[in-house]
Amino acid sequence: MKHKLILFIALLPLSLFAQQRTDTTKTISLKEIIINKIKTVRGTGHMPDVKDGIIYAGKKNEVILVDSLDANKSINNTRQILGRIPGLNIVETETGGFTANGIATRGLNPRQSVEMNTRQNGYNISGDVYGYNESYYLPPMEAVSRIEMVRGAASLQYGAQFGGMINYVLNEAPEDKKLEWKSSETGGSFGLFNTFNSVGGTINKISYYGFAQFRTLDGWRPNSKQWQLSGFGKIQFTPSEKLNAGVEYTLLRNRIKMPGGLTDSMFNADPRTSFRSRNWLKTPWNIITGYLNYHIAPQTFLSIKSSLMFNNRSLVWRNEDGGPAALDEKDPLTGQYVNREVESEDMNNTTTEVRLTHRYTIGTMENTLGGGIRFTYARFKKQSGGEGTTGTDFDLSITGEYEKDIDFTTTNLAPFVENIFQINEQLSITPGFRFEYLKNTSDGSKETDEGRVIANDNRKRYMPLFGLGLEYKTTSYTNAYANISQAYRPISYSELTPIGVSSKIDQNLKDAKGFNADLGFRGTVKNYLNFDIGLFYMAYNNRIGTVLMNAGSSNEYTLRTNVANSVHKGLESYVEFNLLKYLNGHSKKGLNIFNSLALINAEYTSGEFKGNRVETAAKYINRIGVTYHDNRLSGTFEMSNNGDAYGDATNAKISSDPVAGYIPAYTVLDASFTYRLSSFSLNAGMNNIADIKYFTLRADEYPGPGIIPSIGRNFYVGVSAKF
Repeated sequence: MKHKLILFIALLPLSLFAQQRTDTTKTISLKEIIINKIKTVRGTGHMPDVKDGIIYAGKKNEVILVDSLDANKSINNTRQILGRIPGLNIVETETGGFTANGIATRGLNPRQSVEMNTRQNGYNISGDVYGYNESYYLPPMEAVSRIEMVRGAASLQYGAQFGGMINYVLNEAPEDKKLEWKSSETGGSFGLFNTFNSVGGTINKISYYGFAQFRTLDGWRPNSKQWQLSGFGKIQFTPSEKLNAGVEYTLLRNRIKMPGGLTDSMFNADPRTSFRSRNWLKTPWNIITGYLNYHIAPQTFLSIKSSLMFNNRSLVWRNEDGGPAALDEKDPLTGQYVNREVESEDMNNTTTEVRLTHRYTIGTMENTLGGGIRFTYARFKKQSGGEGTTGTDFDLSITGEYEKDIDFTTTNLAPFVENIFQINEQLSITPGFRFEYLKNTSDGSKETDEGRVIANDNRKRYMPLFGLGLEYKTTSYTNAYANISQAYRPISYSELTPIGVSSKIDQNLKDAKGFNADLGFRGTVKNYLNFDIGLFYMAYNNRIGTVLMNAGSSNEYTLRTNVANSVHKGLESYVEFNLLKYLNGHSKKGLNIFNSLALINAEYTSGEFKGNRVETAAKYINRIGVTYHDNRLSGTFEMSNNGDAYGDATNAKISSDPVAGYIPAYTVLDASFTYRLSSFSLNAGMNNIADIKYFTLRADEYPGPGIIPSIGRNFYVGVSAKF
């Protein structure tokens, strides 16, 4: 019904024009109308071929409309919000030490989303685009209107990451109000309190939007308290329909007490225990962004975004020496704890992206050329191994020098171009090319067995990346697609610096290279069916992973190295069926049944561990649920079922090393409800209804070392208002 309404609006001027022509010979020029909305049934959909100067034709992509979801948005419950994306592997650390849950797809490493290109409103929000591609900040989901994801084919438009791109698009200012205020207050289990407030409006040619979020949480386990303040402000000037420009500022302030990791025996005995009472972390984040969007001509669109980030991550903790079995206790002779370790990392970078899209015709077919260039300069200062205090509070003071004090830099220049060649009304071909120039340097010193040594390095890379996409429109709202694109992952800063006795670094690490390929069929049928079913194949050469060394001895440790080549292949399927709309297309109620399924075969294809499964890669990820909604009430019940995985490439099931070992399969049940009444709404729900004891991460360092248990049964209730 929605699509019929859009079509009617688009054709209405033509009917008026035809009527005018019967009455007079006067010629009327009509303004061109381009329909490029997201195709969706409820909550999920797909991007159009071109949107905001970016080409999506032939690419595997998903869109999540956050406002239409019933989910625990107060703590960014990722499996409820993003779980409908097939094959999404989630590391749940929201209550265990990191407030930004990590994600990955297709059997890649999900920790801190290191394999993803993570963005907000189209610009990078991770520590560094390549050198330190870890995410410590995510916007509160109450401020997000939609989430866009493009799989491996995003390497041409966004960057070379194997996992693709995820973009959190924030709410916009209302165009028809001078002032709109929204407020949401949520409370829940284990001391959860979250308040979110936003204001926005449009006054003449100026629009504004901003939010502030504050959250406190005692935590499911002891020693896991946290508080977080996040905020955002945006002002946009729109002098005409052709031009708008604006500036944005994002901030994050937090302080997290980390409960530490567990051994297998500790977890099996009681996953709620904690043997670390002195571990603290903070990650202040600041992003300033300026942008300009200009329709140079009806067929030509220019977009410029420039961002400046100045961020930090600091922690004081009982380090990983001895693993999780080394209890953090007072010495009975001195009555004192051992000295803690202090780390501090400053992340500063600037990125500018210029994009130009131009539509042109060849014969009777309209084609689209899209291209641009990205320039990034990043500086990362790592100071670690400082001897801290014997106290228990958050204290970053040290005695003496840091064991490692190194400055890293990344310089990246990347031009890119893609072109949609429209062969006929149904078929399009989209070749693309990206060229990456990358320079990494390091300058500083570090302690080794031989004493303090200089840690200098200078590496340059020149990486051409090619891709090709095909799309065939079988109907107005369904299409078949195929894509193949090269990907690349350079060695990151963290992979170049050893972190302690429980894990070591291969000093001869090499960059990883490979490609992603997709073949699928997707679309919508009327207003009751939404689907995307496809096959994928990913080659990941010189894969950097972890290997258990000296297995079974008293000197076990993991080595981070180029393990071997791996191949990831399988099926990704999303189907959403609205039963009530199918029975009655005019029904104002809906009963949606959805299933997000991925079957993944991720194995090493060469080297010592040929035939072994890639670490953290589950064989299947299956999420199924049902949603009921009418004008006032909506509710969702969902089951998330993840297959088992291994912590390292040896596929060891039992090990004294905190990383190596088995990650069992698990099934989690969640339910959420929303009741709307005029300007108010009531939200409530329960997560992990069956109180399953499970974990998604084995950490070699913070927030461990060891197993990081996921939160047990918990509930929340909140009230929201909009004026």
